[in-house]
Amino acid sequence: MDEQTLPPNQKPRKRNPSAQPLPEDPLILGDALRVLKTLPPASVDLVFADPPYNLQLKNDLWRPNLTMVDRSAKEWDELGDFATYDEFTEAWLSALRPLMKRRSSLWVSGTYHNIFRIGRLLQDLGFWLLNTITWYKPNAMPNFSGTRLKNDVEFIIWAQKMERGSKTFRHHVAKQFNDFRPGKQLGSVWRIPACGGKERLKDAQGRKLHATQKPEELLTRIILSSSRRGDLVLDPFLGTGTTAVVAKRTHRRWLGIEKDPAYLAIAAKRIAGITPLLENHPLLHETRPPPRIPFPQLLEAGLLRAGQALFLDHPPHEATILPDGQLQVGDERGSIHQLGARLKGTPACNGWMHWRYLDPQGQWQKLDQLRRQLRREPRHRKPNP
Repeated sequence: MDEQTLPPNQKPRKRNPSAQPLPEDPLILGDALRVLKTLPPASVDLVFADPPYNLQLKNDLWRPNLTMVDRSAKEWDELGDFATYDEFTEAWLSALRPLMKRRSSLWVSGTYHNIFRIGRLLQDLGFWLLNTITWYKPNAMPNFSGTRLKNDVEFIIWAQKMERGSKTFRHHVAKQFNDFRPGKQLGSVWRIPACGGKERLKDAQGRKLHATQKPEELLTRIILSSSRRGDLVLDPFLGTGTTAVVAKRTHRRWLGIEKDPAYLAIAAKRIAGITPLLENHPLLHETRPPPRIPFPQLLEAGLLRAGQALFLDHPPHEATILPDGQLQVGDERGSIHQLGARLKGTPACNGWMHWRYLDPQGQWQKLDQLRRQLRREPRHRKPNP
């Protein structure tokens, strides 16, 4: 990390002379604050962190049937007052930042108890916030006391190492996870059930082995959309190993740090049982958008001609195609998108969907039909510059 990338009033961080190459064993038993300082700089491609929430619960939680709710506020989660928690958070974020490559990004999971404090510290340390994911859990536990709203969301901050810099983001891979409009751009509200069923790890008595085990679907979205095959994914609070499980399944490398030997043993067993996806699995391949077709190419291919009329759907207008591929209505002229937007009085217009032409059978068709035809006949297409 050089001086140009440091936030104001922060001194340059000296390279740690004790930093070693990446360990051969990708599962490390130890405290994250200590282990992170031993790792080589600029070695990590992606980070997912699910740090202690510091819930500060004072009493046990009980269901109406007088059974006790599993508490996630165990020793690993209780860090004391806010000042202590902020100091802990700043320490692991500061140790993490130099390990990230320039294209790396960081995802941090939390609840309303801690996520806002983490967000402030991320900005103070020079991270650039990209999105806040609202993870909606349709099967979340109700508020049994009826004293507040049902807590059915968690939050995940997605941040990159610096404000001005590129990052790995596989936009077209992320589209496949859009539950609301399949194939469209993925939004920041994710509907994923809380971990349960066969995926939920339990002991012989049926008790949860880890109170905040993350569902594999959540990590699948994060890892596939912001890393590439062969990248190194780091989880400084590994728990029972969900991050590493998904990394192995999707052909990534992983490095997990966990201070509880029992959890680390569980993680190792889970990871050993994972078979990577087959090379031709759809999740591993990015579906690229179809080739771009400029409107003038329809004229060059003979599918339309200069002087021909096109018709806008609403409000109705008749336009004439000009030799350069623009349209003209009265004194107004522009591209199919620009002129369509001006005539509609809207900020933008997808001209392919709103302008129509008469086909040889005398039927009205959207311009998009000709674009699709041209994509099916590559001999008529000119290569994009």
